[in-house]
Amino acid sequence: MRIPKSYQLSVGTREGLSYRFFGFREQDVSGLTNFIQKSTGITPEEKQLSISGHNWGGIAINGNVLCFNVGSKEAFEVSLADVSQSQMQGKTDVVLEFHVDDTTGANEKDSLMDLSFHVPTSNTQFVGDEHRTSAQMLWQAISVQIDGGGSSETAVATFDGIAILTPRGRYSVELHHSFLRLQGQANDFKIQYSSILRLFVLPKSHNPHTFVVITLDPPIRKGQTLYPHIVIQGLIHEVFSMVLRGLSGAKMTRPSTFRSCQDGYAVKSSLKAEDGLLYPLEKGFFFLPKPPTLIPHEEIEYVEFERHGAGGASISSHYFDLLIKLKNDQEHLFRNIQRNEYHNLFNFISGKHIKILNLGDGQGRAGGVTAVLQSTDDDSVDPHLERIKNQAGNEESDEEDEDFVADKDDSGSPTDDSDEDGSDASLSGGEKEKSSKKEASSSKPPVKKKQKSVPDEGSQKKKPKKKKDPNAPKRAIAPFMYFSKAERANIKSSNPELATTEIAKKLGERWQKMSAEERQPYIEQSQVDKQRYAEESAAYRGATTQQGSGDGSE
Repeated sequence: MRIPKSYQLSVGTREGLSYRFFGFREQDVSGLTNFIQKSTGITPEEKQLSISGHNWGGIAINGNVLCFNVGSKEAFEVSLADVSQSQMQGKTDVVLEFHVDDTTGANEKDSLMDLSFHVPTSNTQFVGDEHRTSAQMLWQAISVQIDGGGSSETAVATFDGIAILTPRGRYSVELHHSFLRLQGQANDFKIQYSSILRLFVLPKSHNPHTFVVITLDPPIRKGQTLYPHIVIQGLIHEVFSMVLRGLSGAKMTRPSTFRSCQDGYAVKSSLKAEDGLLYPLEKGFFFLPKPPTLIPHEEIEYVEFERHGAGGASISSHYFDLLIKLKNDQEHLFRNIQRNEYHNLFNFISGKHIKILNLGDGQGRAGGVTAVLQSTDDDSVDPHLERIKNQAGNEESDEEDEDFVADKDDSGSPTDDSDEDGSDASLSGGEKEKSSKKEASSSKPPVKKKQKSVPDEGSQKKKPKKKKDPNAPKRAIAPFMYFSKAERANIKSSNPELATTEIAKKLGERWQKMSAEERQPYIEQSQVDKQRYAEESAAYRGATTQQGSGDGSE
């Protein structure tokens, strides 16, 4: 076959395998043809390559090669040995997904990830019946070649309705002699046992459920997302893990000697705004369930204990963060770990001879991280509440905010526009506004006494509110409010039973756990809105001043 810039020779074996050789020159064709005829007695056929660009035609399956032909010419061919899985998409589409080889990414500009065939019901090549469509007939023909006949193999064990957290869904899990299959409503994954690197069986603390994690290389793919870990949660973990271990021969890892303050195997923490459990294992750390993150000890450069919300008014904290820096400069920050877990984590990490960056911190300077975390004073003041009080106390001013008009519809947010560390996000907007108003109200009477005409104290306290001008510009929206607008619907759809107040509380908790990088898009939206408010306010003041001078008012 003539291909761009050269010729291609395809050789098929009796076993159904196909080999392709590229790069022949035009003058080589006659010599190769004569040699093959004399050596094998077979006269090579000549194929024409379709260059019309048409994407409709017929399919021919020759052994493990699928050819797509436009008329009598071949448009392209793919090796079914490279297909990782095939699945139906609707009733008329067949989707092929290919194995992902990360080692070739640096040498190849493009990689074929998936291929979709639309097979109309009127197709005459793959004729359907009352039970199967034409697309299903093609899918079965392809599946036979992909599985090597394994699709008809009876499963050794089948587990129905298994809850899989990653990739999320309920699947029927079939364990065969050489592979396992995950069959869901929309996805069908076939995983060779040779792809399983290790099994993890990690129980939850004081919970009947247990995580069973299957670590893969190469990972499976769903859409454009790769999944190197399959996270399963269920009550029959012992039976499932033992059968899978016996069939696959994979090694199994169970919890280490680490124990939390509540005698559990893990500590509660959060990673990338997702709550979960951090398991300190004998040879690594594993965060579950989402995003599942495995960190081997040998890849760690150092760890660092950090005070939660560092920079606040109080040096004590009920929580701390654990930063793990890898040798490839990647960092993992585990937030919101309870302070009483510090000693157990510190002793475990020290016992593994992992470098602790701020080991001496607290001895070299007062109020260090180590000194704070080693403290057993459980009656220390909550730093978040203290910070809010201090900020409210510092809001005293000799001048009133001429732009602010109190209104019952003004609903505040867990953080103001300038607070980028989000330490106040644990409180709802109403609570913060109420706290600020209480402090401000106690400071306003002495400010009012500086005015020229001051009535008696009782009448001053009952001064009516200034009526809001309907033409006044709308105040700028805080970053948290943009975040709430974006995420409220997601939380409500996944938790329809939650009340409005509970949804607001969850939004505040998520905002508090987000990093500065994750908040940046909402901060940028708020800054744009601030600019809008400043421009509209300037125009509004100018219009008000002109109107006042025209009426003869001062």
